[in-house]
Amino acid sequence: MYEHQDLEIKSTYDWCIQAFSALESRLGVHIKFHHDEGQTESGQIFLFNHFARVETIIPQYLIYKETGAYCRAVATKELFRGNEALAKFLLGVGAVPSDLPGLLPFLAAEILRGRKIIVFPEGGMVKDRRVIDEKGGYSVYSPTARERRKHHKGAAVIALTLAVFKTRILSLHEIGDQLRLERWSKTLELGSVEELVEAARKPTLIIPANITFYPIRATDNVLRKGVELVSKNLKPRIAEELLIEGNILLKNTDMDVRLEDPISPRAFGRWWDRKIIDQLFLRMVTLDDLFALNRRSERWIDRLFSMFLTRQTERLRDAYMRKIYSGVTVNLSHLTSQLIYHYVDSGQDDVACDLFNRALYLAIKNIQNEPSVYLHRSLTRAEAYLGTEHGHARGLDEFWSAVEASSLVEREGGRYWFLNKLCAEHAFHEIRLENIVAVYANEVAPIAGVRRAVERAADEADTVDEPALAHLRFDDEVRMHAWCRQTYWQPRHQDINGQETATESAEPYLLLPKNSNGLGAVLVHGFLASPAELKGLGEKLAALGHPVIGVRLAGHGTSPWDLRDRSWGDWLASVKRCYEIMSAFAERICVVGFSTGGSLALIHAADRPDGLSGLVSVSAPVYFRNKNLIFVPLVHSMNKMAKWVSNLEGLMPFRVNESEHPAINYRNIPIRGLYELRLIVDELKRRLPDVVCPVRLIQASGDNIVDPKSVDTIHKSIGSEDKSVHMVDADRHGIVTENLGGTHDAIIDFFGSL
Repeated sequence: MYEHQDLEIKSTYDWCIQAFSALESRLGVHIKFHHDEGQTESGQIFLFNHFARVETIIPQYLIYKETGAYCRAVATKELFRGNEALAKFLLGVGAVPSDLPGLLPFLAAEILRGRKIIVFPEGGMVKDRRVIDEKGGYSVYSPTARERRKHHKGAAVIALTLAVFKTRILSLHEIGDQLRLERWSKTLELGSVEELVEAARKPTLIIPANITFYPIRATDNVLRKGVELVSKNLKPRIAEELLIEGNILLKNTDMDVRLEDPISPRAFGRWWDRKIIDQLFLRMVTLDDLFALNRRSERWIDRLFSMFLTRQTERLRDAYMRKIYSGVTVNLSHLTSQLIYHYVDSGQDDVACDLFNRALYLAIKNIQNEPSVYLHRSLTRAEAYLGTEHGHARGLDEFWSAVEASSLVEREGGRYWFLNKLCAEHAFHEIRLENIVAVYANEVAPIAGVRRAVERAADEADTVDEPALAHLRFDDEVRMHAWCRQTYWQPRHQDINGQETATESAEPYLLLPKNSNGLGAVLVHGFLASPAELKGLGEKLAALGHPVIGVRLAGHGTSPWDLRDRSWGDWLASVKRCYEIMSAFAERICVVGFSTGGSLALIHAADRPDGLSGLVSVSAPVYFRNKNLIFVPLVHSMNKMAKWVSNLEGLMPFRVNESEHPAINYRNIPIRGLYELRLIVDELKRRLPDVVCPVRLIQASGDNIVDPKSVDTIHKSIGSEDKSVHMVDADRHGIVTENLGGTHDAIIDFFGSL
């Protein structure tokens, strides 16, 4: 079979680690490794679920990268047959066949020598993700046996038996039995007795882990096409695997690898445990003898201990499988699929799109408050699910396209129609292609928090009122600020962020007076600033009975790097979302915008949204004092070219801004942001004739940023009949923040006129 030297981990292991490290950045799979500090170091037996072949490669790489330790992984015996070169390669990178004689004692010995063990207790790929049987217990389908079976117990056997062995070694150490310790040290090929005792002192920790892929795609890819060209007439099973797993590797796919809390098998430290163990070891020479204990032994003590181990093994197996399946990183497609089957299981053939979309949005917000559930970025990053309640979200469009293409759900007449194929039985090797909804739903079936979130959402969807939904949408605005703040404050951003001076809270705010007068206010801050810029005005308006929302324009109040990634369209979208939120608290709305916020307010007003009663634009720019802005498009183009031809961020990505209000504004201006300002001015001039609501324009006579003649151009071009200009005698730009020349009174007076 295999000689001792065949099982040695060779330099091939190091070479493969280096090769994968170089290849990782070029693959379409994005690996996120979630674990606590020291978890990979202390863990000895790592257990993973199995959905794709890539899972058999990446865990070793991640563990080695964290700890430098080699891993042994159990692989199917078929891989070691018929191809001697492949078998040698697999052995050289730590894999061992599942039919290796003495497999369990060999793996136990490897742990004592400092190696890590990787096991897939499902025993094969679970393509349907179905792990709950009809009785509610854990089991998986075996395509070879064509029946459902329990998960393998090998990892539990190793862990428990090792715990017994370690107890024996420590007992020998306590009584100073050097002879036996030396014999065991030699048997296990350890360098010294001290190494043996040190290995025995380490707890035998099982680390359950879950690997979740998102999204799962069934579209064609170049890998399948290439193999088909070479081999012709691929078997259906191989074609299916190349489609799914090729998309994982070649297309943008998130692979979340999550380690759960470690499980330690029962400690055998009580005096009667140790007495039994001492008796057992009197005639044991190798670990094989310990693993060979069984219920049919002639010795009663062997039978008794074997029965005890069997019971403990099953309990341990169930405990780590429960943790593996609770470690799913739940994503937007999981919730959508679970909601589809909620309606189907309720006997519904269809549901109104509006109702379904609202229920899905409520499910997202519900699950964000489930502390026991791990959430994917598609459920924590609000930008990923914005628009869900309207049926259009960044993470949903691809899902619905795949579901409709597979004839699972049809959208027609404002309703989702659930087709018969959703409930049809599919062959094990076909389900990933034929019913991706079932695969997603099965994956989260063991997680009670997901079921609670979806069921509660479906119950509330047709009764929830608009103010309640608006509060949830405002929570999304707060979440977006927190997400962007975290994302753009990484070490690579520190060179610019370290120069920033803003200290005021940049969160959006929602001020709802107890006795509302029915006229709401949407406050839009200026370029480089944050909602704090207009907070003083907002508090005055709220005190007068006006509901107030302070908009945070995308890219602002976090980091200049964030602003560098945003377009003026993103800023306008922020205004539109907050206007919609305010619509739930006030029948009539007045928008107040300062500087660039004033331009955005005017562009938004040109769309004539429902409920708009008036608008105040303060210091909106058409012309700027700084004539150097004429060169911004040229510098922006040069930056784009420099980034395209090299790894540089650009020739001049930022320029320093000496702000009037350093506690609020960015100190560094992205050139991209200045370029977007130029685009806003062009759009503003084009849309001004479409503004027809009452408008008050306010401008400082000595504004040092915006040329005061801007207000004349806006006033002449605007389509409103009710329009006025209020000039403020000031030589600064920030007249709202500082309330110069009675600016607040002028705005409040306009609210009173409405």
